[in-house]
Amino acid sequence: MTKNYSHEDLIAWDRAYLWHPFTHMKQYLDAEPLIIARGEGVRLQDTRGRWYYDGTSSIWLNVHGHCVPELNRALVEQLERVAHSTLLGMSNVPATLLAERLARLAPQGLTRVFYVDNGAGAVEAAIKIAAQFWANQGARTKHLVLGFHNNYHGDTLGAVGVSPDEMFHWPFTSLLPPHPRVPYPYPYRSTASDPLAESLGAVEETLRRRRDEIAAVIVEPVEGAGGIIVPPRGFLRGLRQLCHEYDALLIVDEVATGFGRTGPMFACHSEEVAPDLLCLGKGLSGGYLPIGATLATERIFEAFLGEVDSGRTFFHGHSYAGNPLGAAVSLANLELLEALLPRLPEKISRLSAWLRPLADEPFVGEVRHAGFMIGIELVKDRATKEGFAYRDQAGWKVALAASDRGLLVRPIGNVLIFMPPLGSTLEELREMTHILSEAFRATRDSLASLAKG
Repeated sequence: MTKNYSHEDLIAWDRAYLWHPFTHMKQYLDAEPLIIARGEGVRLQDTRGRWYYDGTSSIWLNVHGHCVPELNRALVEQLERVAHSTLLGMSNVPATLLAERLARLAPQGLTRVFYVDNGAGAVEAAIKIAAQFWANQGARTKHLVLGFHNNYHGDTLGAVGVSPDEMFHWPFTSLLPPHPRVPYPYPYRSTASDPLAESLGAVEETLRRRRDEIAAVIVEPVEGAGGIIVPPRGFLRGLRQLCHEYDALLIVDEVATGFGRTGPMFACHSEEVAPDLLCLGKGLSGGYLPIGATLATERIFEAFLGEVDSGRTFFHGHSYAGNPLGAAVSLANLELLEALLPRLPEKISRLSAWLRPLADEPFVGEVRHAGFMIGIELVKDRATKEGFAYRDQAGWKVALAASDRGLLVRPIGNVLIFMPPLGSTLEELREMTHILSEAFRATRDSLASLAKG
């Protein structure tokens, strides 16, 4: 691309033509946009020439860093063969190879790979598969999906239906089916003496009462956009047991937690749980291209087999499903990731130690993490755990201070999300946590004013 534009041109065109996702556009337009020009390793460079650590993994996607030679090479080599061919009634080489690799790496029994374009698409497919699985067997009343408060599964209507949020989705609630939801175990905020028992008890009560209506339970192993809530150990295993007992499918959404983000290849592995449906996205391609997948058991797949006029076919799909470019770079990503996984425990241990001092900051209520998923919850009062008002944008004040010092992080409400690439070196992780500590120190007075206000 010929560079016939200036930094000022880009700012003007961004303000004039772009509508950014999950962005308060009035607030955005009042500030100077940050426009990324290139990436190298775990850092990004803007159009002014400034470098930043990618402390969000480009919103939880990036695994090994930017401009990774092995991933670049896989993409170029596939581009020289074919950029895209459909999976409707036919296949392609990279998609076939990737399906075999995913089935081998996934929890036991997940043998069928249904490709989609992204994580929300993976959830959408899983919901429809679950409902049709029962309908194909004559149980048409089993069509609802039990979810959890504050879990986030994407922004297509199907995904929103199982995880609606009053702030984000209020105009669409009338379009959504009446899927039931129960509390997710949130130890820091729960008033229950045993948050795990409270949550699993609510699941069991709902499944018992609505057994003939509930097709599946859907869950995030670690609540991502809801604030990086790490449930007590035994949560996934408890859900697996309840779903088996009450004849419901278990859908585990590992779009955010998959591919080493919590330490193991999949968070399910930490409790040796095998779901009926597994939703994948984000890190699948190492942050290079949009690709996702829904993995299913052979039992589920066989329920869709029948004569052409049987009505059992799963009539659902995406034009770019199984795109050869995305599949090829995903294969290369998984090869690198399998070599990286053994080195993650040391990184996670050191990262945990470097984050520990943040717990003493006057406006930090809790620092929680699962592997490379870190949530830092800001509060006005540590004793009462009262949070800042949304309009205070307390998290953004810390994020802006971090950005000024060369680290990109992003808050969700009062929780500051820090999710560095897995390929970060120990020195890079140490430097990122140091900048984060500096950002909190720099905003103490500002946060104190908000807390008094």
